Order: sequence, then C-alpha cells, then structure tokens
Amino acid sequence: MADELDQALENATVVTEDYGEEQIQVLEGLEAVRKRPGMYIGSTDARGLHHLVYEIVDNAVDEALAGYCKRIDVTLHKDGSVSVKDDGRGFPVGIHPKMGRPAVEVCLTVLHAGGKFGGGGYKVSGGLHGVGASVVNALSSHFMVTVYQDGKIYQQEYSLGKIDYDLKVVGETDRTGTTIQFWPDVRSEENPEGVFEPGVTFDYNVLKTRLREMAFLNKGIRIVFTDERGEEAVEKEFYYEGGLKEFVKYLNRNKEALFAEPIYTEGMKNGILVEMAMQYNDSYAENVYTFVNNIATPDGGTHLMGFNTAITNAINEYGRKYKILKEKDENLKGEDIRESLTAIVSIKMEDPQFESQTKSKLGSAQARGAVHEIVKDALATYLEETPSVGKIILDRCLSAQRAREAARKAREATRKSPLASATMPGKLADCSERDPSKCEIFLVEGDSAGGSAKGGRDSRFQAILPLRGKILNVEKTRVDKALGNAEIRAMITAFGCGFGDDFDESKLRYHRIVCMTDADVDGAHIRILMLTFFYRYMRPLVEKGYVYAAMPPLYKVTKGKFEKYVYSDEELQEVLDEIGRDPKPEIQRYKGLGEMNKEQLWETTMNPATRTMMQITPEDAMAADEIFTLLMGDQVEPRKQFIQENSDLVKDLDI
Repeated sequence: MADELDQALENATVVTEDYGEEQIQVLEGLEAVRKRPGMYIGSTDARGLHHLVYEIVDNAVDEALAGYCKRIDVTLHKDGSVSVKDDGRGFPVGIHPKMGRPAVEVCLTVLHAGGKFGGGGYKVSGGLHGVGASVVNALSSHFMVTVYQDGKIYQQEYSLGKIDYDLKVVGETDRTGTTIQFWPDVRSEENPEGVFEPGVTFDYNVLKTRLREMAFLNKGIRIVFTDERGEEAVEKEFYYEGGLKEFVKYLNRNKEALFAEPIYTEGMKNGILVEMAMQYNDSYAENVYTFVNNIATPDGGTHLMGFNTAITNAINEYGRKYKILKEKDENLKGEDIRESLTAIVSIKMEDPQFESQTKSKLGSAQARGAVHEIVKDALATYLEETPSVGKIILDRCLSAQRAREAARKAREATRKSPLASATMPGKLADCSERDPSKCEIFLVEGDSAGGSAKGGRDSRFQAILPLRGKILNVEKTRVDKALGNAEIRAMITAFGCGFGDDFDESKLRYHRIVCMTDADVDGAHIRILMLTFFYRYMRPLVEKGYVYAAMPPLYKVTKGKFEKYVYSDEELQEVLDEIGRDPKPEIQRYKGLGEMNKEQLWETTMNPATRTMMQITPEDAMAADEIFTLLMGDQVEPRKQFIQENSDLVKDLDI
C-alpha cells in the first residue's frame, strides 16, 4: 500500500512528456512590463526586488517537482547581482516551431511564454502569475542565462530584456541544468531610468526565510544560499527530509510542544496531492499556514476550509466516542480546537483557481473535499492509535472552550460599559469628526504626556486615550484574562470594532491607531505590549495597515536662531556637521513625551504636516508570530540569544 501511495504521489508532479521547444506556449509580448512593473511583481520597492529572486527559484523548484532537480544554489554577489543554479534538465535550446528562435530565448523575452501554459512541460508550478523569468529579464539592467545540455554549454545575455547576442555554445560539459544571473535595474544618479527605488538591495534574512520555507515545503530538495557581499562569504544549506513535520517543529521551537512528534499525513484525492502536519503547543495562538504549489495563501481559501472542518469533525467524534465529551456538553467549536495549534497544509494541483490577482486565497472547490477527506481520515486514525495524545488534545480543547465561554461573558460586560463611563481608566478625549477614515487615536503612555497631547491635538480629528502603566502581556494569557485588564478594555471599547472572532472592520472608529510612547526602553516595551495585543486579538488592524508608531524626536538642537528637532543619532551628527560644533550648540535630549509642552508635541509628533510616523505592517505572518513569541513568550533562552545577536543594533540605550 505504501509503495502504491509513493507511486501516486510521484505521478502527481513527475512529468512524463518531454520538455522541449514544442512544449513552450507563447501568449504575448514583453512591452508592458517596464511601463507597469507593479502589475507583475507587486511593487518596485524591496518587496518587488525580492520577487525577482523568488521567480527564478520557483522555476528551479518546478524542475524539482517534475522529478529532474535535486539541488539549487542561490548566490548574492558583491556586484549586486544574484545567480540561481539548478541541476535540472536545462532550458530547451532547440528552435521554437512558432517563433523560429531558440526556445530559451523565447522563454526569457516573451511574456507568458513557458512550459506552464498547457504545453505539458509541468504538471504543477508556482511563480507569480507564471510570468517568471521573462519579467525578471525585463526588469534587469543585465541578465545572463547559461544552459548545460546535451554535452554543451550554451549562453546568452540581455540588457533590459533585449538580446545582446544570439545563443551560442561556449564550452562542453557532462552536467545538465540552468544558471541564471541577473543585475536588477535600480534607479540611481548614473541610472535615472531605473525601475527599482534608489538604494534598494537584497536582504539576506528575507531571502533566507523564503528559501528555508521552500526547502521545508519540498522535502528532499537541497537549497544552498550564499551571500558573498561581506568580508567573508556566509553560506546556509537547507535540506529537510522530514518536510512539513520539520517545518512545524521549527515553528514551535520557541514554544513548549504538548507532544513530541507532529501529526503528519499525505495523500492523493481527485488528482490533488495533500500534505499536512500539525502539533499543539503551550501558547494560546492559532497558527495555521496554507500553501498551493508552494505559493503561500495568507487569506486561506477552500483548502483551509477543508482542513478546519476535518479537524473539528474528527476531534468532536473522538471526544463523543470515548465519552470525553458528555451527552450534555456542546460540541467543541473550530476556534476551541485551533487554539494553541501550529499546522501547515500544503497542496499541489494542476491549474489552481485563485480569488484574487495576488493568489492570496484559493478558490478551487475540489480542494476542499480532497483536504477534508485525507486530513479527517488520518487524524481519526491517529487519535485511535495514540490515545495518550488524543487525551492531551481533548483536554486542551476543553480548556479553550471554558476560556471562550468566560471571554463571552467578559465581552458582554465590555459591550454594556458606556464609552464615557467615569470608571474607564484613562478617560478618552474623543474627536468631533465621525468619518473613521479621517480620524486617528493616539494611545499615550502616562498621564503627563496624555495631558500635553490633549492640549496640543487638533480635536476635530484626533482622539487621545492615555494608558496608565504597562498593559498586560497577552502572549502569556488567555482572552478571558486579557479582558480583565482595564487598559485593554479601554482600547477595545474606544476602537468600537470588537476583537477576536467578533472583530468587525466596518465598525472601526479610527483608521489610524497611533502608539505614542517614550523614546526609551520602557516606551519600547509598552509599544511591543500594545502590538502583541493587536496582533493576537485584532490582527486585521495590523495586517491592513491601521496601526502606526509615533516617532517623537530624540533631540532638540539650538544654536543662535537655528532650531531643529532631530529623530536619530545619525541625523544629530549630520546636523552638527552642517551647523558647526563651535561654538557648541545646545542639545536637549528628550527622555519622555512628558518633557515636551503641548506646542512642541503637536509640532514634532502630532501635526500631519511635520510629523514622522511608522506604519506597522508584518511582511510575513509567520515571521511576525515568531518575533512576538520570541520577545513576549515564556522561553528565556531564545530571547537571550536574540538580544545577544542583535545587540549591535542598539546605538543609544537609555536605561
């Protein structure tokens, strides 16, 4: 039976047709890419820059899924270029029957030309819209492809997507595969027509995270990542024989797992390959991540719906069968079962349908049934065969159910509490504007700063909510306990949008929620406590960009009639160089917001025309969860290690 499943899984992705020039399907030309790059890679900032690498790596991973590639090397070079080398079949080099040019050239110079558009080259593939390598070529100042095939080494180079010279043979080889090296077209004084924003560069950690994720999602693929830009090259190798099981263990590494080995299954249903791993931990957060053909689907979709109903049904049926859930007890709800759960659901299928251009939500109806059947059967069997873990899971779910009921009662009490109640800690000074898109609320640390903020604000559209002391660390407590905290209740009531499963974005009263804390260690701690609460219980606030951090100045520099507020140590040095250090300027260091009068606070931190604010948006939900767990969770050793590794980032510690 195991051999039959292995064969079925291999057949789901392994390609039996040849991958030659006749499998390359051509749909349209490249003209629009440089005019509207955002349509193809999302943006021209650092995020779009990294998409270029993902596109080329996705092509190599597609070769691995098709059964032809075992190793991928990704290298960041000193000259700003990136190379991706694989040991797959290599781009086809024969003449394309329709275009009359080498197929590799067609793939790299014609939009929507590739083996993923019904030509039989691949059964499943990732990549953004399948536009892949041709878009990378169009957005690179220089691009070079080297193909190792049929004993020969072929090479061709391009500039801004245009051919520099025809494909030529440059040597002999006994290997196969493709190496692509490209130099992104970054705007600068020397290159004013560049596409990408000036100064953007590849971030080692961003790429490392994505490449590690790809290795987890495709067990058996070896990805070697090298950064040559420093004094010494840094090399990381990612290879996970355990795939998703190792992925879940990695995500839970800073938490206490409730049982040693993640629950794992893989199977085929209706031509869809389903893989799932799950494990409960000692936190209270739900972290379920879904992927389709290696593409993350942060908004879920039909595969997530199938998973959710499968585990809910399986655990309730198990609880009823063994009388852990009594007849009088209500069924466990999905939210009870998913509390404390870390899970990965990865499916691979031909021609997935998405509900949005960004591929963030899967719409393929057949995926729901396939995931539901495979996951439910596997989980039911696991619980029967491992009753000790079954009891741990049911106990955890029942505890979550009791907390949910306590939270419901606390929530109702919160709803009945009037906004202007005299018992409300830190009285809200509301604004007169009623259009939420024009309104902002400042969450201000302490009464003295709250007084200055109330006096200095524009009461038409700015509300002030002073908070006393540090709010509760919700990473270490359940929602019912969180609702017992006066500062948290005050924020929930003021925002008006509910929280948790009751969160309703349409009822949000302010579209800018500004954390305004002192520029010291305590202020940073209070801000991270606020952000932890928002992320855990009002996550859409963070994900949709409603949350900001105020950036109060660190210094005020005065010399004669010259006066300037300065926001960083680097800026201070620049100002001192500009105005001269002799005679010595007066430098006032602001240790707290309360040291500023209302005019200064308005001018530096609250006036939309002059202030600086930082929008809080997570690049990646997985990374955000990891950092909140690390900084605010119970595990001391990983936090200590993080602080030691990042101590060089702290330039001016004010204790």
